[in-house]
Amino acid sequence: MSVLPDLHLHYVEACQNLSQPENPFIARVLQEADKNDEIRSTKGITLKLAGNNHLVPVPRVTDDDLGVLVSVLGQAAFVTGLDLAYNLLTDAGAKTMATFLQENSTLHYLNLMFNDIGTSGAELIAGVLHSNQSLVHLRMTGNKIGNQGGMFFASMLKINSALEKLDLGDCDVGLQCLIATAIALTQNKSLKAINLNRPLLPSQQEEATVHIARMLRSNSSLVELHLGKHEMKNFGVKRLCEALYENSSLRYLDLSCNNIIYDGVEFLGELLKRNQTLEILDLSANRIEDVGAIYLSEALATRNRTLQALSIVSNNITGKGLVALAQAMHSNMTLSHIYIWGNKIDRSTCVAFSELMAVGRLQPGCTDVAPYEVDGEVLLAEQSHGLAKHRYWSPRCAAVAPGAANASLEIVPVSEY
Repeated sequence: MSVLPDLHLHYVEACQNLSQPENPFIARVLQEADKNDEIRSTKGITLKLAGNNHLVPVPRVTDDDLGVLVSVLGQAAFVTGLDLAYNLLTDAGAKTMATFLQENSTLHYLNLMFNDIGTSGAELIAGVLHSNQSLVHLRMTGNKIGNQGGMFFASMLKINSALEKLDLGDCDVGLQCLIATAIALTQNKSLKAINLNRPLLPSQQEEATVHIARMLRSNSSLVELHLGKHEMKNFGVKRLCEALYENSSLRYLDLSCNNIIYDGVEFLGELLKRNQTLEILDLSANRIEDVGAIYLSEALATRNRTLQALSIVSNNITGKGLVALAQAMHSNMTLSHIYIWGNKIDRSTCVAFSELMAVGRLQPGCTDVAPYEVDGEVLLAEQSHGLAKHRYWSPRCAAVAPGAANASLEIVPVSEY
């Protein structure tokens, strides 16, 4: 039975009972929540207690603050999401949260990114997810849980059947964790999105990529996969492409910040000619150059009609490759988002992309460049759009329409959260 929507009053009483000073940031957020009309709906509300993203600095949430907060939320079934990113939570806070998850059956979204949770905290949270069947989306990004902490989550994936999105990016996981996660996902049927960006790998033999490719051959539920900063080269790309010929579920593939050159993009080009499900491809910060861009443009112009978003930011591409992609968009009406900044943009590129926007083929919010004129010459300026814009933070206001600023969530919705 949910308590009446009076979170702030309950918070004040809990602070007095536990002899804990009030955190004015938490108090203000709870006051705002009490005024939220959605608190009475079946949808529920998310408490946004992230310690960043504020014009005025706020007192960040500590382990002691969290203890008081969860005592208030214990009976508040209308709170279905909790954003605690960028705070001061440690393993002690993770223990408090694990206890809360064990007793709570209404929380669907939990964001703990960039706190100070370590291996033991990861063990506690992963352990409680063996039995918790309500949490749908968990973000652990930026907590240095290490390889052992990642192993606890890999073991959890063999048992949990409710979690849909798991973010372990920037968590210092290692090769052992990546392999164990890939093995777990050959059996897991519920996870739809996973972020494994920036692991700490002992070699450049791409063993992890081989195991992930093997997993993709049999996994039929994964929709979104992030493999940024894996030191992936052409060998790894080839293995992934071979696997994706047999995969009909993956719609978002993130290969940003790797060591992929044009030879690897040739495999991706062939994949795009045959694959009928991939909708977002992120190749930012590789080195595909003009040859790689032309491989992609040929696939998009002739055969592919499913890709909706492509990022080739910072790939050492000149006007030749960029113009080829612009021309491909005239014959391919499906590709709606393209990001090109950080390449060698010349006059022909400026003309080609300004023409795309002039005729309405490319909407201004769906790319990271905007045309302007100086002395009759068309130039391109950078816009702050991109596939990863909101990966590490989310605006307090609504996302920018039509979703170009965070295409992964707008084009490929995984769940309500």
